[in-house]
Amino acid sequence: MRHWTNDADLFAELLGRAAEAMRTSPYRRGCVVRLPRRGRILATGDLHDHTLNLAAILRLAELDASPRNSLVLHELIHPDWCEDGIDRSYRMLGRVAELVREYPWQVHPILANHEIAQLRRQPITKGAGDNVEAFDAGLEWGFGDDADVAAAAVAEFIRAMPLAIRTDSGLMISHSLPSDAVMRRFDVRVLERDLHDEDFDGPDGAAYLMTWGRNPSPALLARLANEWGVQTFVVGHTHVPDSVEFRPPNLVILNSDTDDGKVIPIQLESDVAQAEKLVGDAWTLKQIHPHMPAKDA
Repeated sequence: MRHWTNDADLFAELLGRAAEAMRTSPYRRGCVVRLPRRGRILATGDLHDHTLNLAAILRLAELDASPRNSLVLHELIHPDWCEDGIDRSYRMLGRVAELVREYPWQVHPILANHEIAQLRRQPITKGAGDNVEAFDAGLEWGFGDDADVAAAAVAEFIRAMPLAIRTDSGLMISHSLPSDAVMRRFDVRVLERDLHDEDFDGPDGAAYLMTWGRNPSPALLARLANEWGVQTFVVGHTHVPDSVEFRPPNLVILNSDTDDGKVIPIQLESDVAQAEKLVGDAWTLKQIHPHMPAKDA
């Protein structure tokens, strides 16, 4: 029986339809998804093909329980380990594309630096060799001579991802934020428009700078909050020892790709809680799958 995991045409159809669903979402505003004051959103950090943690995330997200429950996912691909140098995380993209098709206004994959690196053929590593080359090897392993068809579908899917999730309650979820050193080159108005080709490329592309940034200063966080009308930021990208960390005055950093990975459910009806309070609301994913192995190997 044909299945998208090893049929490039089916894989391309799946990712293409999911990309179209993201582009045409009624909540899409340029490169941002803007959610109203209703329901709950589950904020996550980097995933990096951690399939067990994704299963736990989906249990917590309760997407079937209410159409007002939503989920943000990012940094889906490029694990820090590869069997025989082959990264098979295209299957994670396919699984998330299935979720976007099933819950088109509820599941929101957002742009991250590893997806952008794969899109733009920029060498990148998490310690297991060149992730772009390993991902390409995974496409060849899965699709053989039709790997180029699958690669084109991956590119379309990544291009359709929003750069951030904004809520009317004052929350913003993005993979990261620009660092202080690049602010002279960063287009602070990027959230008000669609992304262009040059936005994905360093050293000056807005999406590139925003997804690669680390350790914004308190002064920059206050400036961006004022510029964008945000009360609390939630990001991934930076490893923190306890998988969740508060950075004053208004930043939460989440990791969801570790054995003690965490997520945060956030109610959207009222003004979003202060960042320090959100840290205390974090769930540890291994508590959701206590009888499963700690990591999917």
